[in-house]
Amino acid sequence: MLFNSLEFAVFFPVVAALYFVLPQRHRVALLLVSSCIFYMAFIPAYILILGVTIAIDYCAGIWLERTEEDRLRRLVLITSIGATCAVLFVFKYFYFVVNNAIWLTGIFGWRLTGPSINIILPIGLSFHTFQSLSYVIEVYRRRQKAEHNFLVYATYVMFFPQLVAGPIERPQNLLHQFYERHEFDYLRITSGLKRMAWGFFKKLVVADRLALYVNDVYANPQAHNGLQLSIATVFFAYQIYCDFSGYSDIAIGSARVLGFRLMENFRSPYHSGSVAEFWQRWHISLSTWFRDYIYIPLGGNRTTHRRWLANLLITFTISGLWHGANWTYVIWGFVNGVYLICGIELRQIRERLWAVLGLSHNHILRVGVSTVTLFLLTCAAWVVFRARSAGDAAYILSHFWRAWDSGSIATEQFLLRQMPVAVLSIVALEAVELLHHHVSLTGLLSQQPMVLRWSAYTAFIVGVVLFGVHQQSQFIYFQF
Repeated sequence: MLFNSLEFAVFFPVVAALYFVLPQRHRVALLLVSSCIFYMAFIPAYILILGVTIAIDYCAGIWLERTEEDRLRRLVLITSIGATCAVLFVFKYFYFVVNNAIWLTGIFGWRLTGPSINIILPIGLSFHTFQSLSYVIEVYRRRQKAEHNFLVYATYVMFFPQLVAGPIERPQNLLHQFYERHEFDYLRITSGLKRMAWGFFKKLVVADRLALYVNDVYANPQAHNGLQLSIATVFFAYQIYCDFSGYSDIAIGSARVLGFRLMENFRSPYHSGSVAEFWQRWHISLSTWFRDYIYIPLGGNRTTHRRWLANLLITFTISGLWHGANWTYVIWGFVNGVYLICGIELRQIRERLWAVLGLSHNHILRVGVSTVTLFLLTCAAWVVFRARSAGDAAYILSHFWRAWDSGSIATEQFLLRQMPVAVLSIVALEAVELLHHHVSLTGLLSQQPMVLRWSAYTAFIVGVVLFGVHQQSQFIYFQF
């Protein structure tokens, strides 16, 4: 079920109303049933796949807690991770491996053909797989007690606000909340609804409108000039940010309405001044997952300098593969790893240069140059992420500054029609996020007279309705 659908507009108020009406002992069952309905709105049969992984990891958690022998515990952990990842491999990476094997063997003159079965990737498979894995690993490390209530554990994995695209929660943060009693709280509920409204603005007004232009250009980059390619790339940077952070805002807001606290997933990443800072602000739940379960087990930075840099590059490359079974994602992850390594290796040179120029860490010129440079580097990486193939990515990157005098006339006309709303929506987004660093806009608005307050709320909702793109398009990260 899409957040930006009429079905969800009916589904969520009904679930929220029932949640507060029902006795505490029935609320987990309500959330589990609601989450099943939410997920089955996509492809109903795939609920069985999710059920299998839930059952495996639930049993593994209890077994890990009851077992004392280290060797047996490691075997249970490996078996659980292997079974869960096997499901992910079959549905997400099977054809990627097969097609690359066919290509590789073709070099030697062997003619192989792949299977003709049609495998459709379940929505959000990587997200709930990683949430399940974090539970099993934390129980193995004895940082989390095994959950013996199957309904509670199943609801932890399937909790509908963050089921499809995160945030990827840790068991320490979310599991215990299903045992808490959440009372009807007007201030908390209105706070959650405001957060949801901001998410809908990001998705409908910014992301989906920018997508109209981005999709046209990236579908056939050879038919567009350098200016159009550049604009589409900048638009995509804001599209993917608003699409994904918009989903997180709606997820966090809807969970807050019900009384649950989900972790923040984005903190104005394009305001970062370095690559390292960017990854502390972008998709925080995934970045910290890779840090805790891939990077640190590899040795992290507690090793030789060369091995540390290798650990960073391996982690980023794996994160690229996590995003999709395509070499463009792998290259994207690798490029971001190279960015981070270059940032580390060139840090002293940068600091000496700033010192020579007499610019302190907080100097507006230094902050501006660092932020713009980071944004341009990020846009270059997004080209590889968004392009249909590595060839398309290479063409776009090599034609940014070429042939600005020719291109698709239809696209230029389309751009002229869409540009005012697109630019104004980006300006509004940036203004709100910059102000949010200094003051809480919702808090400030809550102190105003009721007439002014509700007039602002009404104007905002009307603006989303009028300027939003209401095509019920999927969120970008559903495919991951």
